[in-house]
Amino acid sequence: MSAPANSSRFERAIAEIDRLNATDPRRETADGVSRPREVLYSERLSAGLAQLYPEASESLRLAARAQHICRWRIARDSYPLGRQGYNGWRTACRQLHADLVTGILTGCGYPAEQISHVVKLIKKQDLKSDAESQALENAVGVVFVEHYLAAFVAAHPHYDDEKLLGILSKTMRKMDHTGHTAVAALAVTAPISRLLMRSAISDR
Repeated sequence: MSAPANSSRFERAIAEIDRLNATDPRRETADGVSRPREVLYSERLSAGLAQLYPEASESLRLAARAQHICRWRIARDSYPLGRQGYNGWRTACRQLHADLVTGILTGCGYPAEQISHVVKLIKKQDLKSDAESQALENAVGVVFVEHYLAAFVAAHPHYDDEKLLGILSKTMRKMDHTGHTAVAALAVTAPISRLLMRSAISDR
């Protein structure tokens, strides 16, 4: 449901992002309730960002909410298997997210300069040199470990520990000390904890 016309532009933008994500045909159950997958992800990422960065800017909060907006519209299997195909799919998804959020923020009255910054964050540009890009990447990594890593491991029983370690190490390398500290404080299962410990050791 869209926010009332007299609400703030931020509230209107968030409501529109949520409205589009609510059309996700894929479902995920959390706390016994089946919900659209991207709605759940966007809420988790918003909450994760707020926990890590309580003073996050409006632009950063918008980028977090729209990080995966309508991602299901571009199927992974529409691109070839392998690293090159995966990177092509990710690039196409980021452009989709950027285009959608540009339209939403323009309609809500945001200035072009701020919209460009939100788009830069969504596209993960200047990751190590822009503080907000790094902050968003930290939140993304923490949310992945907390909510999705165990399911990812279970869904890939043919991956050995070295394969999983390589994937997780790439995630950890994108994060900085703030993200690593938050991951270390998560309550995870023993197998995931061992994987995280090995990942930390391998990156030293």
